[in-house]
Parts: sequence; structure tokens; C-alpha cells
Amino acid sequence: MYVRKRRRPVSEINVVPYIDVMLVLLIIFMVTAPLISQGVKVDLPKASANPIEQEDTPPLIASVDVQGNYYLNVGDDQQVLEADELAALVQAQLQKEPNTPVVVKGDGAVAYNEVIQLMVVLQKAGVPSVGLMTDPVEPD
Repeated sequence: MYVRKRRRPVSEINVVPYIDVMLVLLIIFMVTAPLISQGVKVDLPKASANPIEQEDTPPLIASVDVQGNYYLNVGDDQQVLEADELAALVQAQLQKEPNTPVVVKGDGAVAYNEVIQLMVVLQKAGVPSVGLMTDPVEPD
């Protein structure tokens, strides 16, 4: 007589296919993550931030007014510029002195888009980081 052995069911999960899928997804996300990030990198000031201390080099102050005109203030000099002229001047100044701080000054009535466009021009000119100029809040 032939006796048949009962086989017990295997209660282990084979995780090898899951690891393969996870590694493929990791590679896909690593490749696509840099492509997704768009926008202008800005370090926004905190509400209780202290003023920036003056360095030896005067800061470049790029301004935009209500009409959308661009200005570049280097020390006391102020002139109306087109976007490409502004980029060329900022790029030339950064080649002369790479540690020159760049600050964006915008009128309170200027549309947010105008300020962003100015920051894009500065980013294309090679500015590594941009500060935002504000007036202090007066207590009531």
C-alpha cells in the first residue's frame, strides 16, 4: 500500500519580486526628481529675522516699480534698465566680485509676477541667492 505524505503549505512570502519593483521605482524617482523642481529658489526671511549685516562690498539692489521698470542700484547710482541689460550688469559685477550680495526691492503695489520675473532674470545672470528687502513693521 502506498502512503501519501501530506505536504504542509508554505507560509513564507517571497519578497524578491517586491525588492526588484522597489529598486526600479527608486531609480525612476531619482531620475525624475530633478526634472520636477521648477521655480526660483529664495530664502524667505523669518518674521523675527535680524537685519543683514553690511559687508565690505555694497549690495546690488535690483528694483521693480509699479510700471514694471527694472532698476539696478549700485551704491547711490540708479538707472532704468531692460531685463537683458540688468542681467549683463549683474553678471559683470559678480565676475568682478563674486561675494557681492544681491537684494530684490519691489514696490508694495507690484504684482507678484513682476517680482518673480525679476528674480528669474537674476537667476539667469548667475546669482546664487537673492535677499528680499522689506520695511520693518511699525508697532501700533
